[in-house]
Amino acid sequence: MTIRKAGETNVGRKRNHNEDNFQIVHDQLLYIVADGMGGHAAGEVASKMAVETVSQFFKDTAQDDEITWPFKMDRQKKYEENRLVTAIKYANLRIYEEALCNAKKKGMGTTIVALNFTKDGVYLGWVGDSRIYRFRDGELVQMSEDHSLLNDYIKMKVLTEEEIKNFPHKNVIVRALGMKDNVQVDIKFEVPQDKDIYLLCSDGLSGEVPDEQMQEILRRTGDNLNEGVKQLINQACENGGKDNVTCVLAQYVAD
Repeated sequence: MTIRKAGETNVGRKRNHNEDNFQIVHDQLLYIVADGMGGHAAGEVASKMAVETVSQFFKDTAQDDEITWPFKMDRQKKYEENRLVTAIKYANLRIYEEALCNAKKKGMGTTIVALNFTKDGVYLGWVGDSRIYRFRDGELVQMSEDHSLLNDYIKMKVLTEEEIKNFPHKNVIVRALGMKDNVQVDIKFEVPQDKDIYLLCSDGLSGEVPDEQMQEILRRTGDNLNEGVKQLINQACENGGKDNVTCVLAQYVAD
């Protein structure tokens, strides 16, 4: 297989600094987006720690099979799934401990979405309300599930489109890295099809650009991933740009 990729982050139109971070570790077929939160620019610290910790764990475990993992492996799950879950849990622990040791970083945290292609398929992992989408045959489908108060309300009862639009606590997330010393990581596995494009983004994109509009942009830009990233971010800024905007596109091409 061949994986084509593109990624970019933008401060947006309203913020004066960027708390998003992303990382492409192409030799490990690993793609990550994190959206930080916290005062004194601590959100930027948390998201940077998240992408760097996950990236470094993948690099270390690729180089040394005997390296000691920070958490026990779940023997009921495949190595690749354990690897992604452990990397994200380790990032959570490092952020939590850093916040405990530094008063200025108290309460800092971050969302994370990560994608890892393996010889068998692709693993998707996430915590928070950053999102992973799949674009296949012209259709965009959300693959992750938001860990947000709004989504909890939607699951508990049916909300009208108007109620969802006017929900007063849209930005409240119920799960993030750094909140506690341990975190539950959601994982999904699938076998991709030729030309599938996976979109990883912070809510600066998904909160400003409706899924239908994102779908139309990806239909228009096709295999030009750099142009796709550019147009998605530009659209988020044109629609208000109230938050930092980050997106990564990764396309699976069967050999």
